[in-house]
Amino acid sequence: MLKNIVRPLLAWYEKNKRDLPWRREKNPYYIWVSEIMLQQTRVEAVKPYFERFIAKLPTVEALAACPEDGLLKLWEGLGYYNRVRNMQRAARRVTEKYGGRLPADVKLLRELPGIGEYTAGAIASIVWDIPVPAVDGNVLRIWARLTASRDDVLRQSVRRRAAGELAAVMPKKGSGELNQAFMDLGSSVCVPGEQAGCDRCPLAFICEAHKKGITAKLPVRKKAASRRLEAYTVLVVRDGSRVAFRKRPAKGLLAGLYEFPSLPGHASGEDVLAFLEGRGLEPLYIERLEPAKHIFSHIEWRMEGYLVRVAALEDRESEDWIFADTGTAEREYPLPAAFGAYTSYINIRLGPAGARKGGE
Repeated sequence: MLKNIVRPLLAWYEKNKRDLPWRREKNPYYIWVSEIMLQQTRVEAVKPYFERFIAKLPTVEALAACPEDGLLKLWEGLGYYNRVRNMQRAARRVTEKYGGRLPADVKLLRELPGIGEYTAGAIASIVWDIPVPAVDGNVLRIWARLTASRDDVLRQSVRRRAAGELAAVMPKKGSGELNQAFMDLGSSVCVPGEQAGCDRCPLAFICEAHKKGITAKLPVRKKAASRRLEAYTVLVVRDGSRVAFRKRPAKGLLAGLYEFPSLPGHASGEDVLAFLEGRGLEPLYIERLEPAKHIFSHIEWRMEGYLVRVAALEDRESEDWIFADTGTAEREYPLPAAFGAYTSYINIRLGPAGARKGGE
């Protein structure tokens, strides 16, 4: 049945394909960067990040040599920072082993840090037209609806079956176009839930879910485990020109990024003042800020915040706090989107202009 989708889908793509900056030339580095950025992030949000990233790091060698703070600053707001750390590790390996050129081989691509089956398939097919599928959540949704599969698409056995069935219909020429057609169809037509545009879909004539009226019910996904809740009190501490930051540990959640100091739990204003006085600071003014939350994959932060003006921040850095003016912080300190609700109080913008923030 799936063999009948190739021609109509390619014809639809020819008329409806998106003009995306990484598609304008078959540069394997560009495709790689875009595919890593697009994980967990919408296309419109990625565009300004991609353009800024490529302008600063135009080659694999440049990515391999970039200092960590600068690399994380380019990724600031996109979230899931291990993506870019893995990408740099892969870039260093490609530089050392392959002379800065990504290998035109799916198996070798998958041996690189951060490149899984989907990303390897996307790069190999789009750049070199190697006939392999690129199966992500969008493609699984299309496959489940075409076949009316009620199996849980989060199960590896189901994903392997879908990949196998799609691999069987990959054309010897045009596999990159077909994979990109799946990407565009899944993002604009065969979207989740009730919003699916079956009336505009080039595959509706063969779609079993559409015939049975169950499109909105597919794909089936097992209910995710509940997230662990963690409470924090975020402290925006500043004098006339400088703000207090601290750098997170080198390992763990948001590793190596900068943040506002915080206290565990939801502290009272009196507790905050006592804490700052205990650090030798002289609070002059305290204001309670709006609460905020941020959702990670398995954790949800529930935050309350305080803006505290102090008499003066020390010229020298303390053991664990860094004092910097906001201009320096915006240029040099990668701050996670988790604190986006509080950066406005010091007039810092996260990420490139016009970009929507992704999750962590």
